[in-house]
Amino acid sequence: MADRRERTREDYERGLPDYHDPTAGFGGAAPTYSALTFRAVLAAFGLLSSIAGVVVFLVVLYLPWAAIAFGVVALICLVDLGWVLYRKARGEPG
Repeated sequence: MADRRERTREDYERGLPDYHDPTAGFGGAAPTYSALTFRAVLAAFGLLSSIAGVVVFLVVLYLPWAAIAFGVVALICLVDLGWVLYRKARGEPG
């Protein structure tokens, strides 16, 4: 049975095995750890490229529907980046 105690900063620094795998323990796979730094880099890249897409589609080509689509993607990337940075600040490795 899973440990239900309150997590400490040391738990997050050590890492939480099988944290993202609801089927952990059934398949015999090794515990996995999240690659938070890589995810933060990808979210930042997505955010910057989406903002560039908004500018290109709105200012240069004047296609508002495409600019809105890129704006939604930029918002999703911003939320993801914020969540990843929160998890890193909390002490999770990655």
